[in-house]
Amino acid sequence: MVNPVDNGIFVDATFGRGGHTKELMSRVHNSKIYAFDRDESAIEVGEKIEADKDLIGDNQLILIRDNFENMQAALAQKGVQQVNGIVYDLGVSSPQFDDAVRGFSYKKEARLDMRMDQRQDLDAEKIVNDWSYNDLVRIFFKYSDEKFSRQIARSIERTRAEHRITSTLELADIIKNSIPAARRRTGGHPAKRIFQAIRIAVNDELGSLERSLAQAIDLIQPGGRISVITFQSLEDRIVKHTFKEASEVDVPRGLPVIPKDIQPTLKLITRKPIVPNKEELIENNRAHSAKLRVVEKIKYGV
Repeated sequence: MVNPVDNGIFVDATFGRGGHTKELMSRVHNSKIYAFDRDESAIEVGEKIEADKDLIGDNQLILIRDNFENMQAALAQKGVQQVNGIVYDLGVSSPQFDDAVRGFSYKKEARLDMRMDQRQDLDAEKIVNDWSYNDLVRIFFKYSDEKFSRQIARSIERTRAEHRITSTLELADIIKNSIPAARRRTGGHPAKRIFQAIRIAVNDELGSLERSLAQAIDLIQPGGRISVITFQSLEDRIVKHTFKEASEVDVPRGLPVIPKDIQPTLKLITRKPIVPNKEELIENNRAHSAKLRVVEKIKYGV
């Protein structure tokens, strides 16, 4: 969905295990793909792909271990001011969830971590044990819309007064036991929403996304596309509103020509998000909440 062209410059803002980059490289020649990821293990995977000449072909893969919110500055350091396409695949990658040591899963025993970039100081253990009751309630409401946010935060507060909470399974039990039994019978494990909220706070996922999208709109050249896959409503809302603001103008009634300084920057390629079909869900059940939105930078005549 990023209009692959030969001799182009592309950005994979969320490299992960390189799925989008590999697909892109199979469709272009003599192009550069700048791949961003905070996760050291993702960069290690990228280095193996980089060394596979059969896979790379005549393209060039440039790995950048950094948050995509620093995209514009990182590319500027490499002399890149405009690109042909940018792809985002947001959220936690399957390998991160599957690696119990990372502490993302409420189903597997691990130390509370949840950092996408393990060089940073803030982790889930610090949020759970050191943040105030009010701050916990705030992120639980804001990032998970959990109705029992106050009860869960109180239970965490009582437990941490006795001992530091360091285990994913202990935290999951605290959350579960904070919710009335009748409410626990439906809707899946309640820890799922709270773990999501803590993860978003640890990695400043929504703030990073807002800052990065603004840069992406500046970086993309006319005719180029930005493609974003989201997996939860808060992310999708940010993407939707950002793209809407850049693709619409408030024109006074009766104005015959839109002045250049207020013309829209983007056009929506997908008016409504694209969601997985049945075949895709059979292949990957984790994609059930995925939504794809695509925009294109508008070309205006000189």
